[in-house]
Amino acid sequence: MPETSGTTEAFDPARAVKRLVRESQTAALATLDADGGPYASLVQCANLPDGAPLLLLSQLARHTGNLKRDARVSLLVDEHRKGDELQGARAGLKGRIHALTDADEIATARRRFLARHPDAAGFAGFSDFGFYRVEMESAHLVAGFGRIVDVAGAALSTRVDDAAGLLAAEESAVAHMNADHADAVQLYALHLVGTGPGHWKMVGLDPEGCDLMDGTQVRRLDFGRRVTNAQEMRAVLVELAGTARTAAV
Repeated sequence: MPETSGTTEAFDPARAVKRLVRESQTAALATLDADGGPYASLVQCANLPDGAPLLLLSQLARHTGNLKRDARVSLLVDEHRKGDELQGARAGLKGRIHALTDADEIATARRRFLARHPDAAGFAGFSDFGFYRVEMESAHLVAGFGRIVDVAGAALSTRVDDAAGLLAAEESAVAHMNADHADAVQLYALHLVGTGPGHWKMVGLDPEGCDLMDGTQVRRLDFGRRVTNAQEMRAVLVELAGTARTAAV
């Protein structure tokens, strides 16, 4: 897994899986057909503030019919490394899926999904499409030699029960960063994440970090500490901007 530029952190399997989930734009979804056999399909994905994979599915799709009979699913997410795909990290997630029905949850899901998949705006509001959340029960991570690990689902979730202030401020904070501090977002990507030059924008914030996107590529920037309200969020973003500017000199 790529690490933040300039760090030599010890390998953390749970963190590696969480990064894969946060950065993945597509995944292979496995459901169970009526005869009990496996069926795999390619889906677009995003994530909710707590890191749970988020899917937008058509009621007419075969996988949706399958999951209505049996909520057990598996998702395969990977780095999409070009040139030698099997050298990149990947994780097979196992869990259960359910449709979102709460209006506030759906609004959050729609905003976060369309930030990463603006092409879905044309059909996200159709009556035969719905947002689905995957509750991760475990993950099987393959991240290189000696780094093949099973991770329990409890370690894959980002705690949000104490972060109502942060979650309420997320939408406006993301818009503010992209409109008024686009230069800082570029510096985050270049000097803290280690990307090449691009047109990076922020597409999500949560207590542990933020997600940056350029075109169809998403990269994760961890905060290094938990933040639970708007004031703490502003402070850590300012600190990271200072660190990035220092690294740029």
